Amino acid sequence: METLTWWSQNILLLAIPVFFTTLVLEWLVLRRASMQGKVGYAWQDTGTSLLLGVIKLVVMGITAGYVAAAFAAVYGNRLFTFDPLALWTWPLLLVMQDLCYYIYHRSAHRVRLLWCEHVNHHSSEHYNLSTALRQSTLGPVYGFVFYLPLAWVGFHPVALALGFGINLLYQYWIHTEAIDRMPAWFEAVFNTPSHHRVHHGSNARYIDRNYAGILIIWDKLFGTFEPESAEEPVVYGLTKNIHSYNPLVVIFHALRDLAVAVWKTPGIGNKLLRLIMPPDWEPSAVRETKNARQAA
Repeated sequence: METLTWWSQNILLLAIPVFFTTLVLEWLVLRRASMQGKVGYAWQDTGTSLLLGVIKLVVMGITAGYVAAAFAAVYGNRLFTFDPLALWTWPLLLVMQDLCYYIYHRSAHRVRLLWCEHVNHHSSEHYNLSTALRQSTLGPVYGFVFYLPLAWVGFHPVALALGFGINLLYQYWIHTEAIDRMPAWFEAVFNTPSHHRVHHGSNARYIDRNYAGILIIWDKLFGTFEPESAEEPVVYGLTKNIHSYNPLVVIFHALRDLAVAVWKTPGIGNKLLRLIMPPDWEPSAVRETKNARQAA
């Protein structure tokens, strides 16, 4: 159990040299492919992404105490016990944890208040391995709640922490344009660079698609899958890009916009709906006013 605990605490830190090595390799590959329509790297953008990754680690450290306490409390009232040292536990844990990630990720796109913390991961107009490190810096404050049911079912908190690290590390390599397609059988089951490029698209057909972490089967089961089209290249970024490399702007711009929208929205009920409805939702009164102005 001590070995498992050590890996759960250090897996992300041990990956840092791999991150930097693969970033350089990808930069070299994309540099050679720069005349083939690849977006590639912009160093200010990359710097912002790396800084946000560091901030995410700091926030994880700050929140680690109460997150661990929450998992321990729930695990103390578990229904079953899945031995974290048994090999058969791990495939089941990783699949169930990936389903929880799908639910969390989809919620982070469809609930505006949650989108306000996830949006910074989508704010880059570039798509490369550094984009994977442009993490949702405020996610550790609440994201663990989506995984608490797994502790209640009977998965040990240490195993869940290691599983979370594995899930996060898998998603690193799919943030690239250097890989076109994987073999068909792999594309059918697993999340791949092609599938995830779609997820980062601001094109209408690609918005809110392919929420998968490791397994793309969740999107296929729940109707959110969209294949990458050769006829419509992915346009990365937001529908309204922020054009800023300031980390404070990247992290908080959506919260600022939400606060303004809530302030201007009439009625307590509509103000609350602003928080929990999708990012593009507007009360009918606000929508009618906009339509009237456009028609005038």
